[in-house]
Amino acid sequence: MPSRKKTSMFASAFCTCVSSFVVICVVLATPQWVSSEVRFSSIGSNVTISLRYGLFRGTCEQFVEAGLQVSKTNFQVADFLSSPGCRGLIVATIVVLVLALLSSLLSSGFTCTNAVSNPYQTFLGPVGVYTWNSVCGVLILIAMILFPVNVEGNSLSEELAKGCSTSLQNHLGSKHSYGYSYWIMLLVIFLNSASLIIIYFYDHARYSKKKEQERPIENAPKDVILF
Repeated sequence: MPSRKKTSMFASAFCTCVSSFVVICVVLATPQWVSSEVRFSSIGSNVTISLRYGLFRGTCEQFVEAGLQVSKTNFQVADFLSSPGCRGLIVATIVVLVLALLSSLLSSGFTCTNAVSNPYQTFLGPVGVYTWNSVCGVLILIAMILFPVNVEGNSLSEELAKGCSTSLQNHLGSKHSYGYSYWIMLLVIFLNSASLIIIYFYDHARYSKKKEQERPIENAPKDVILF
């Protein structure tokens, strides 16, 4: 059976891993990734399309030049994507986040296993926890890079805006602001880092204690050792 100290520290790491898993679920489920205002010229006036969307769905509002709201609609992101580049990066972001979700789940399982047993000699031990937490953090970082590249580089908001209205002509400009669904991915990285730090401190303390137990034998006189 594991010691009380080990159980408490791995239980703490388990809580951070589960929290990371929950946050990634929220990231995938909520449509507050980005808010965009896209301006177009239209017949007789300028039109502003206000978008708020995530990886799967969003809302679209259309305003004429005087600020009068013409329409508000809900849409599925996949239905408005025609560009292979935009579609490919959206799919890539989803895949990366799903892999991060699985990594977080595995990390939770590994920390739970270590909280109730002593699998130090296998990958189920601290090495596995280090690995899956690191993988999850790297995948989240990749997702945080891919999405802005899609918005800024591939003009994702402009393409979605064109799907909201068919009477748009020349694109005049865009403004983007990223929402909480995007920024809380930083919380996932923080939680993964916290898990790694907790396990590192426990592993380091265990190693130091083991060295201290070996030191009396190393420092003992040779005649005592021979005896």
